[in-house]
Parts: sequence; C-alpha cells; structure tokens
Amino acid sequence: MDVDGGSTSSDSTRVRSIPIRSGQCKAFLSQFKQQSLPACKPVLTPAWVIAIHLLLGFVFIPIGLVTLHASRGVLEIVDRYDADCVPEEFKGNKVSYIKDTSVPKNCTRILKVHKYMKAPIYIYYQLDNYYQNHRRYVKSRSDQQLLHGLKYNDTSSCKPEESNNGLPIVPCGLIAWSLFNDTYTFIHGTAELRVNRKNIAWKSDRDHKFGKHVYPFNFQNGTLIGGGKLDPNIPLGDQEDLIVWMRTSALPSFRKIYGRIEEDLEADDVIVVHLMNNYNTYSFGGKKKLVISTSSWLGGRNDFLGVAYIFVGSSAVILSLVFLLLHVKNPR
Repeated sequence: MDVDGGSTSSDSTRVRSIPIRSGQCKAFLSQFKQQSLPACKPVLTPAWVIAIHLLLGFVFIPIGLVTLHASRGVLEIVDRYDADCVPEEFKGNKVSYIKDTSVPKNCTRILKVHKYMKAPIYIYYQLDNYYQNHRRYVKSRSDQQLLHGLKYNDTSSCKPEESNNGLPIVPCGLIAWSLFNDTYTFIHGTAELRVNRKNIAWKSDRDHKFGKHVYPFNFQNGTLIGGGKLDPNIPLGDQEDLIVWMRTSALPSFRKIYGRIEEDLEADDVIVVHLMNNYNTYSFGGKKKLVISTSSWLGGRNDFLGVAYIFVGSSAVILSLVFLLLHVKNPR
C-alpha cells in the first residue's frame, strides 16, 4: 500500500508541474509576440552619433588609401589588337576575313615596358561585349560529363552541341564549343620569353570538376566550328585553358588568364608579340585585348574597393561635421 501510495503521489506531482511549464511557455511567447522581451536599447544622443560617424571615417579612409595605393602600384600594359590585325583589303568586311581559313591570321604587335615589372607577370586576354552570362549559354554544359566522360549519357542540357553524326561530344555544350583560341608568343631581345601555362586554373576545378581520365571525343568535328580544338590525348583535368574558359564571367567585359612570365622586365624593354588572330569577335562587335600585368597583395589592378572605402569614410566625416554644427546651433 505504501508503494502504491508513493507512486500515486509522484504521478500527481508530475501532472501538476505540466500546467506550470505550459504557462511559462505561453508567457514567453506572449512577450516575444508583443516585443516586450528584455533587450539592450541604446539611446543615440548627438554626441554618440557624431562620435560613431567620426570613428567610421577615421577607420575607412586609411583603409581606402592603403587599398588604392596597392591597386595603383600594379603595372599594366593593355593592347587592343582585333582591329589592327585585320588586313587592309578586309577592313570593310572583317567577318569574311575571320571565317576565311585561307587567309593567314598571324599578326605582330610591339609592346614597350614603361616601368620595371617584377615577376611573376600575368598574361590575360580581355574580351569586351561578350555576354557569357546569357541564360542559354550558361546552361549549355554538363558538369557530370566533364567529370565522368562518356559514362554519363544525359547531356540534354548541352543543346545544341550535345552530339554530332550520332555520336556524343566530349566536352559538350556551347561554352566548350566557343573556347578562346588566340595564341601568343613573346620575344624579348633575341630570345623567346617562356610562358608558364600550368596552375592557371583553380585547384578545386582541376581536382573536382574535370576528370583526370576523361578525354575529348568528337569535339569540333561538325560543319560549324566555334572556337579552339582540344588535344584528344590530354585529359580534361590537364587542359587548363579549357578549365579557365569554362568558369563563365558575370559581366560582358572580362579577363581570363593565359599564362605567367616568370622573369623580370626592365623599364624601356621592348616585347615583340607574335599572335594568331583566330577568335571571331567581329560577328557581334566584340573587342579583343592583350593584357600584361603585375600583381599586389590585393591581386590585379582594381581601384573600386579603395575608392569605395574613401567615399564611405569621407561621407561619414562630412555627416559628423553636419551633425556637430546642427547640435551646436540647436542643442538638445
């Protein structure tokens, strides 16, 4: 009887505790819904507002100046060559020039180094008015095929470049089909500058997005050739020019890395560039540029970040001065 009585007493205790917890939960939810929970509510007095804006200005302006100085320290040589590399007889019809395979596409450009450029020196090609962000263009690829090759059969997303003569295309899609194929050779004095084209793509792309045992198959064998061809004996994971190209740009003007020059260039050095003007940008009014650039701890040259920091910091200082004048004129 004692055991039974003790059990009954314990059960009744638990039953009585349930409404108490339920009531606490309801009270908490009510406070939450009414926004009456304990909270920190700082009072922004004029002195606090002025001090915060001044602090923002004193922090942002130095950061902007340092960032802008680093960006301006990057040296660039930019040469647009698409118009100048067209022979005189084709100036009025550039599209026929680029499509005529019997016309030589070789071109020579002279670049002068104005200031000392410390290695590594990066080589980029720049395309303008080229919309890699077009919806149909971006979707025209198969990431699974790039990784697994012919083992992956569903390439419907690659239309219209998914097959040719009844055979699948590897890599399929418009992005790979339009691979950039201008080439550059650099002569410094009497010797050719060695251009390192290894490790120019993201390591994550090389290791995880392009198969080391996937080889090009039936690529650029159709009647309409888009861009460059690929070596069928080299796996996609080692064809870094393709990997760089497949990372599409969000803006119509973009640069993609071509390689690196791993020796210093002195001021007043003259670089002779022998290039093959193969890529067709004339059909859509695009521009092609060759860019040779050094780098800083922030990367390439881009003044936007430094200018943005300076602008925000200056605006904060000006606002703090305005608030200070208003507070002096009309104190609270």
